[in-house]
Amino acid sequence: MNGPSPDPAGFRFAPVRAADLPMLQAWLARPHVARWWGPAETLDELHADFVEPAGEPRATEAFIVSIGDRPIGFLQCYWVQGSGDGWWEDETDPRARGIDQFLADAEDLGRGLGRAMIRAFVGRLFAETEASVVQTDPRPDNLRAIRCYRAAGFADVGPVETPDGPAWLMRCRRPA
Repeated sequence: MNGPSPDPAGFRFAPVRAADLPMLQAWLARPHVARWWGPAETLDELHADFVEPAGEPRATEAFIVSIGDRPIGFLQCYWVQGSGDGWWEDETDPRARGIDQFLADAEDLGRGLGRAMIRAFVGRLFAETEASVVQTDPRPDNLRAIRCYRAAGFADVGPVETPDGPAWLMRCRRPA
């Protein structure tokens, strides 16, 4: 899943490039994003997280999501098993994937765009990979995100404790 190919709904998932980092940093500083993602990282930290080393396979793939020429958000996808740093240590499914994302503009919230973006990405993930399940873990008080994930086809698993604190685990299984 390393190309900027569009899906039928018109979403394009392009790998984060160094040139995207100032925009991503600005998005992370926006109040509606920072509330859930915490303080924005420095450009050097973002570069280390999402760009370096160039051309090397990464445990976490990061994408700028666009519709047409308009960047609308960020999405990251990772292997759940072996995430490290205390994350998902009990996971035994080597095909489980995790996602996190946000919409860049507060004006886009509550319009179904996030749900459509998630559905498009998860559909692409199931079509192009052997992923068995996709999971996400919003904070329990992020009710907008929980409603969005439910509308995108995720089922509640329940409360979990993560290295970042309490979370609400949700999963979407590969269609039969």
